[in-house]
Amino acid sequence: MSVSPFSVQAVRSLFPALNQTVFGKQLIYFDNGATSQKPQVVLDTLAKYYALENANIHRGVHYLSQQATTAYEAARKQIQQYIGAGAPEEIIFTKGTTDSINLVAFSFGERLNAGDEILISAMEHHSNIVPWQLLCERKGCVLKVIPITKKGELDLEAFDKLLNERTKLLAITHISNTLGTINPVKELISKAHLFGAKVLLDGAQSIQHLSIDVKDLDCDFYTFSGHKVFGPTGIGVLYGKAALLDSMPPYQGGGDMIAKVTFERSTYNTLPLKFEAGTPHIAGAIGLGSAISFLQSIDMEAAAKHEHDLTTYAQGILDTFEGLQLIGEAKNKTSVVSFIIDGMHPFDIGTLLDKQGIAVRTGHHCTQPLMDFYQIPGTVRASFAFYNTREEIDTFITALQRSMQILGA
Repeated sequence: MSVSPFSVQAVRSLFPALNQTVFGKQLIYFDNGATSQKPQVVLDTLAKYYALENANIHRGVHYLSQQATTAYEAARKQIQQYIGAGAPEEIIFTKGTTDSINLVAFSFGERLNAGDEILISAMEHHSNIVPWQLLCERKGCVLKVIPITKKGELDLEAFDKLLNERTKLLAITHISNTLGTINPVKELISKAHLFGAKVLLDGAQSIQHLSIDVKDLDCDFYTFSGHKVFGPTGIGVLYGKAALLDSMPPYQGGGDMIAKVTFERSTYNTLPLKFEAGTPHIAGAIGLGSAISFLQSIDMEAAAKHEHDLTTYAQGILDTFEGLQLIGEAKNKTSVVSFIIDGMHPFDIGTLLDKQGIAVRTGHHCTQPLMDFYQIPGTVRASFAFYNTREEIDTFITALQRSMQILGA
């Protein structure tokens, strides 16, 4: 399968969910920041596994187990190559970005001591805030926050001042789920490493929009969720440098993560199994491998240009609306347009848009500290994927104008 050269209509035809009506209107799906739709090839992969290959992996000698194990490990290899990791052993399957960050917070966190500092930014998702707060409570570490500007960009001067010899970890989002800001992570990683700090990138919003090369970025950890990159829910990835992962204790105990168990003591398996206790989400991993194969069939450079065009187009029109304020106007951003309208609650706007067949996200987007910074309760967020079109944005704009009229603007 290949959809190169890039064609929006050709891509759209591969996603069954896009070809449906909601309340009698053609569905316009602008909630890709929350989860993406799934191409038919991923749905077929999941159905094939459960229908014909269903078996537990790694320990079985029978045919189905061997087939499932081969497919599971092939998916790991596929992902390793896609993000440029050095070896398949550096790819740990988790439940998603949140689970990956919690794994690092627990296992890497065991290496930290009271007074050690962890840096995050003011635009982080709750999943990249709360695990570090729990670690600080457990170990006596200190959590520090890099401020942002009103445009939604990192204050890089403040970042430079916060870095010091006590900084042990920088945990930062690659792309903000609320603002769409693309952070200059390569520069941040280089600076953090000068102080001996390790760096975790939250890639939940970048894996589906950017070409990722973890060796080029030189990040120590990279996390992402399958469901945001056109794969299944309940599956995700933690990439970690092998030497670093080797030095960390297991996150959970159970089957498959052990080498030998006695009642006196247990020894642990090698990477990556050391961090994959119990029966994993086998179908999810295989389905994620299929999603990555799908992405490799697309001209992602052309897709990224298309997404940038959609973002610029939508933001340019919305910027002309009287009483509408864009939240997040970074120079380098992608695929997200967040806004508020004077006198209107985001939930009311989202509800009226839904009745017109348009799916957007409303609320604080799991970034409550960011909402506090802007002194707002939440935003309306339209987030795009490469299967969206300018025509859909035009329909969205008309529906938004109608909603504003209903609400009395």
